[in-house]
Amino acid sequence: MTRKLKHQVLFVDGYNMIGAWPELNRLKKLDKLGDARDQLLFILSNYAKYKGIEIIVVFDAQLVPGIQQTYDKYGLTVIFTKEEETADTYIEREVPNKMNALSTVRVATSDLAEQWVVFSQGALRVSARELFNSIKEMEKEIKTDTQDYKYQNLRRNSPWNQEQVQTLKELFDELMYH
Repeated sequence: MTRKLKHQVLFVDGYNMIGAWPELNRLKKLDKLGDARDQLLFILSNYAKYKGIEIIVVFDAQLVPGIQQTYDKYGLTVIFTKEEETADTYIEREVPNKMNALSTVRVATSDLAEQWVVFSQGALRVSARELFNSIKEMEKEIKTDTQDYKYQNLRRNSPWNQEQVQTLKELFDELMYH
């Protein structure tokens, strides 16, 4: 797990991610937007916990009118904007409130106009693809960490390191199946 000295804040344009990430977009096309939102929040929650960052997910109210609300779910702050407000407008307004010498603010959206506005405010921009790739990398790190933990007890009493154990396992499998 990587920890940074500065407080990390990531604003996420929720529907922008749903439209850009393959599995979530598939759910959206199946008319399961609620499922896509929940899946996005679950994925981002894991990312936030693993990276030790604050994530604020913003959804346009225009797709779910009349429910302006803010709540915490899975350790994230989830915002549904006012009926006439877009996620972009909300993010542009709130980014400066999170900016200070002790924080790094990033905004995840593939909307180019939005990226330039938040960049001009001093925030870093992240495309939907970059965030998706970062999450996939995190999932690989978790898998590696899990495997390391699994082999931890074996290594305590063994002179072999993980690479050597893996090589021995491969040799054993080769002998057994050939």
